[in-house]
Amino acid sequence: MKRLFTSESVTEGHPDKICDQVSDAVLDAILAQDPKAHVACECAAKTGFLMIFGEASGNFNVDYEAIARKVITEIGYDSEDKCFDGNTCDIIVHMEEQSADIAMGVNESYEVKTGSESDEFALTGAGDQGMMFGYACSETEELMPLSIKLAHVLSMRLAQVRKDGTLPYLGPDGKTQVTVEYDDDRITRIDTIVVSTQHSADVSLDQVRSDMMEHVIDPVIPAEFIDEKTKFYVNPTGRFVIGGPMGDSGLTGRKIIVDTYGGHSAHGGGAFSGKDPTKVDRSAAYMTRYIAKNIVAAGIAEQCEVQLAYAIGVAEPVSVCVDTFGTGKLDEEKIAALICENFDMRPAAIIRKLQLDKPQYRELAAYGHMGRTALGVKWEDTDKADDLRKAAGC
Repeated sequence: MKRLFTSESVTEGHPDKICDQVSDAVLDAILAQDPKAHVACECAAKTGFLMIFGEASGNFNVDYEAIARKVITEIGYDSEDKCFDGNTCDIIVHMEEQSADIAMGVNESYEVKTGSESDEFALTGAGDQGMMFGYACSETEELMPLSIKLAHVLSMRLAQVRKDGTLPYLGPDGKTQVTVEYDDDRITRIDTIVVSTQHSADVSLDQVRSDMMEHVIDPVIPAEFIDEKTKFYVNPTGRFVIGGPMGDSGLTGRKIIVDTYGGHSAHGGGAFSGKDPTKVDRSAAYMTRYIAKNIVAAGIAEQCEVQLAYAIGVAEPVSVCVDTFGTGKLDEEKIAALICENFDMRPAAIIRKLQLDKPQYRELAAYGHMGRTALGVKWEDTDKADDLRKAAGC
């Protein structure tokens, strides 16, 4: 049976991604001074201004305004003719300390308070309740879905040709979309590619469309997936001069599907950017990716989705759920048991294992948090695959 599946990505100049990157740059700056700081930093942006607000507690002293201006100008918004200027825009800052009610559960977990656990990884309780999902599949080398991988590759290529001068008329804002055709579970072709990119007013639509094919799409999309029926839509509205926060408001955490698996997996709803790793929205999402990737790398399943759920202030997850979409070599109940035997899913253990208390987050705030093997993030390691393979007898 044939079916189509679509994923999208956005460039680093998309207004939501401006906010994600500022939030994570603030987090990085704070963690550089205090790796145990508690941070929840949000941003909002519109024409001529960016607002930074939230909570942060710890031993640090950072210049929020300077961090924001640096991020905005590095993205490429450094003059008014690009619809946003990090040098002159208004920056509003309203940061407070973390709620004492939340801190009391994070700093001393339910397990420690009740005496049920006492080791070092039991101390930290989950920073919030909620459920988190991780996913992996065998479609690509990174064990990511092909549609979201290619959408990100196109967005990164848009930024590259803008910044290296190949297409200097491009603006920082842009979106991409890739539709993949499946025959049962086998990828057969790419059905549709959409590229929308901000550009200067003096460039014709014909030139934009020609340059997108020559310099963006053709160099990065594998030719074997393209056929005579593949559809290409470049700036389908006909014009994209007004971009960034002038064209649309921006907000931290509004691109959670772009950040993860392009819609190929469930999502608990919690965003990542601006949150320190005691917030399981972030740390447990990375952990579920790490677990799912190792399950697939071990050959236990071709696809794997892992759900963890937490109660605020409690270290141990309240549930572990596995779905292999019919591709598993073991019953999902047995795979869940393997996970519990081989992975410590308490927040402090996750932070230690995946090295989440160090600055590394701004780079992840554009072009996805998962599948970023080139960045050396620990949740992309497959160091547990051999142990899982042996334990499963695969």
